Amino acid sequence: MSNSAFYFIVYVWIGVALVIFPIVLHITAPYGRHTTKQWGVLINNRIGWIIMESPALLVFAFLFLFGSATHNVVTWIFFSLWVFHYINRTVIFPFRLRTKGKKMPLAIVFMALGFNFVNGFINGYYLGTLASYPISWLTDPRFIIGMIMFLGGLAINWQSDNILIHLRKPGQTGYVIPQKGLFNYISCPNHFSEIIEWFGFAMMTWSTPALAFAVWTLVNLLPRALHHHRWYRSTFPDYPSKRKALIPFIL
Repeated sequence: MSNSAFYFIVYVWIGVALVIFPIVLHITAPYGRHTTKQWGVLINNRIGWIIMESPALLVFAFLFLFGSATHNVVTWIFFSLWVFHYINRTVIFPFRLRTKGKKMPLAIVFMALGFNFVNGFINGYYLGTLASYPISWLTDPRFIIGMIMFLGGLAINWQSDNILIHLRKPGQTGYVIPQKGLFNYISCPNHFSEIIEWFGFAMMTWSTPALAFAVWTLVNLLPRALHHHRWYRSTFPDYPSKRKALIPFIL
């Protein structure tokens, strides 16, 4: 693939995200607490989660490992961070969920499958074939700031997931109001942290494919956070009135 063809795909992918953003603001994705049978066949949510996340891990890893670029410690760091995140998301996180018997629409699984395939492809191809970073990149402010953002986002994301997972005791059903960590300020710190994480990755790699993924993460998770926030407020009359949806004190 020529460089121009590759970057054309990346720019089109960013363009698609910007076009659909106003649309997804008004469409509540029907999985998790918003699951509905109106979107067709439902499957086990753990199986669905593994299927839909796997391309981001497998496609990325394949294209990186079998690409034509010569890797050094810089690109191996980028590879390790991506794979570390998606091993957790694909094969660890689904089995930590206390969601026995819950399902998600197969249509959502297929849409997420395509989304993760494209993001895994453009970032794996870039780092595996096109990328070239000198060792001095490790001291570049963009790398340092991006790494801080990525690791900070990852830490908040894990903390938020742990809080949500342990809200209910084994076998317990129903929803309760999260009270710990950043949940004291926003309804969706798990989404906020993942946005920070991937904009950090875009910063440290200083690449258009990583920026495309960060933009798509924002386009997907900002509406999701707003919908969650609205759901919390309509479900719990005593929901904290000062708590924001996604960004502390702002949004």
